[in-house]
Amino acid sequence: MVARAIHAAGDRRDKELVSLNCPVLSAQLMESELFGHERGAFTGADTQRIGRFESADGGTLMLDEISEIDLRLQAKLLRVLQERNFERVGSSQTIRVDVRVLATTNRDLQAK
Repeated sequence: MVARAIHAAGDRRDKELVSLNCPVLSAQLMESELFGHERGAFTGADTQRIGRFESADGGTLMLDEISEIDLRLQAKLLRVLQERNFERVGSSQTIRVDVRVLATTNRDLQAK
Protein backbone atom coordinates (compact mmCIF):
# COMPACT_ATOMS: atom_id res chain seq x y z
CA MET A 1 0.00 0.00 0.00
CA VAL A 2 2.85 2.37 0.80
CA ALA A 3 4.51 1.68 -2.57
CA ARG A 4 1.23 2.42 -4.37
CA ALA A 5 0.84 5.67 -2.41
CA ILE A 6 4.42 6.79 -3.19
CA HIS A 7 3.93 5.95 -6.86
CA ALA A 8 0.55 7.71 -7.07
CA ALA A 9 1.86 10.86 -5.36
CA GLY A 10 4.93 11.23 -7.59
CA ASP A 11 5.60 12.47 -11.08
CA ARG A 12 5.80 8.86 -12.34
CA ARG A 13 2.14 8.11 -11.60
CA ASP A 14 1.24 8.01 -15.31
CA LYS A 15 3.69 5.16 -15.90
CA GLU A 16 3.68 1.59 -14.59
CA LEU A 17 4.04 0.44 -11.00
CA VAL A 18 5.57 -3.03 -11.38
CA SER A 19 5.97 -5.38 -8.41
CA LEU A 20 8.04 -8.50 -7.88
CA ASN A 21 7.90 -10.88 -4.91
CA CYS A 22 11.57 -11.88 -4.69
CA PRO A 23 11.51 -15.01 -2.45
CA VAL A 24 9.33 -17.06 -4.79
CA LEU A 25 11.89 -17.33 -7.61
CA SER A 26 15.21 -19.12 -8.03
CA ALA A 27 18.28 -17.02 -8.85
CA GLN A 28 18.11 -17.86 -12.59
CA LEU A 29 14.41 -17.11 -12.83
CA MET A 30 14.85 -13.92 -10.80
CA GLU A 31 17.48 -12.64 -13.25
CA SER A 32 15.16 -13.31 -16.17
CA GLU A 33 12.24 -11.66 -14.34
CA LEU A 34 14.26 -8.53 -13.59
CA PHE A 35 16.17 -8.12 -16.84
CA GLY A 36 14.31 -10.24 -19.38
CA HIS A 37 15.91 -12.75 -21.74
CA GLU A 38 16.50 -13.48 -25.38
CA ARG A 39 15.12 -16.48 -27.21
CA GLY A 40 17.43 -19.45 -26.66
CA ALA A 41 19.26 -17.90 -23.69
CA PHE A 42 18.54 -21.02 -21.61
CA THR A 43 16.42 -24.16 -21.75
CA GLY A 44 12.79 -23.14 -22.01
CA ALA A 45 13.49 -19.63 -23.34
CA ASP A 46 11.36 -20.11 -26.45
CA THR A 47 10.69 -16.40 -27.01
CA GLN A 48 12.20 -13.07 -26.09
CA ARG A 49 10.88 -11.78 -22.76
CA ILE A 50 10.79 -8.21 -21.43
CA GLY A 51 11.90 -7.97 -17.80
CA ARG A 52 10.44 -5.98 -14.93
CA PHE A 53 12.98 -3.15 -15.31
CA GLU A 54 11.93 -2.57 -18.93
CA SER A 55 8.26 -2.82 -18.01
CA ALA A 56 8.73 -0.20 -15.29
CA ASP A 57 10.75 2.22 -17.45
CA GLY A 58 9.65 5.73 -16.52
CA GLY A 59 7.70 4.36 -13.57
CA THR A 60 8.33 2.46 -10.35
CA LEU A 61 9.61 -1.04 -9.60
CA MET A 62 8.75 -2.44 -6.17
CA LEU A 63 10.92 -5.35 -5.00
CA ASP A 64 9.29 -7.18 -2.11
CA GLU A 65 11.69 -8.95 0.29
CA ILE A 66 14.84 -7.77 -1.50
CA SER A 67 17.05 -9.45 1.11
CA GLU A 68 16.14 -12.81 -0.46
CA ILE A 69 17.88 -12.02 -3.76
CA ASP A 70 21.00 -14.10 -4.46
CA LEU A 71 24.25 -12.20 -3.74
CA ARG A 72 25.51 -12.54 -7.33
CA LEU A 73 22.27 -11.05 -8.57
CA GLN A 74 22.47 -8.27 -5.98
CA ALA A 75 25.71 -7.17 -7.67
CA LYS A 76 23.91 -6.96 -11.04
CA LEU A 77 21.06 -5.09 -9.39
CA LEU A 78 23.53 -2.59 -7.92
CA ARG A 79 25.00 -2.01 -11.38
CA VAL A 80 21.56 -1.22 -12.79
CA LEU A 81 20.86 1.19 -9.93
CA GLN A 82 24.17 2.98 -10.47
CA GLU A 83 24.42 2.97 -14.25
CA ARG A 84 20.73 2.80 -15.22
CA ASN A 85 21.35 0.16 -17.84
CA PHE A 86 21.52 -3.62 -18.22
CA GLU A 87 21.51 -6.46 -20.74
CA ARG A 88 18.84 -9.11 -21.07
CA VAL A 89 19.98 -12.65 -20.26
CA GLY A 90 21.62 -13.98 -23.42
CA SER A 91 22.12 -10.55 -25.01
CA SER A 92 24.97 -8.08 -25.33
CA GLN A 93 22.68 -5.16 -26.26
CA THR A 94 22.59 -2.53 -23.51
CA ILE A 95 19.15 -1.26 -22.52
CA ARG A 96 18.86 2.09 -20.73
CA VAL A 97 16.06 2.64 -18.20
CA ASP A 98 14.82 5.31 -15.83
CA VAL A 99 13.14 3.48 -12.96
CA ARG A 100 12.40 4.45 -9.37
CA VAL A 101 13.07 1.37 -7.24
CA LEU A 102 11.31 0.76 -3.94
CA ALA A 103 12.33 -2.23 -1.84
CA THR A 104 10.95 -3.96 1.24
CA THR A 105 12.32 -6.46 3.71
CA ASN A 106 11.40 -7.75 7.13
CA ARG A 107 15.05 -8.50 7.96
CA ASP A 108 17.58 -6.36 9.80
CA LEU A 109 19.94 -5.68 6.88
CA GLN A 110 22.61 -4.14 9.13
CA ALA A 111 22.79 -7.38 11.13
CA LYS A 112 22.61 -9.60 8.04
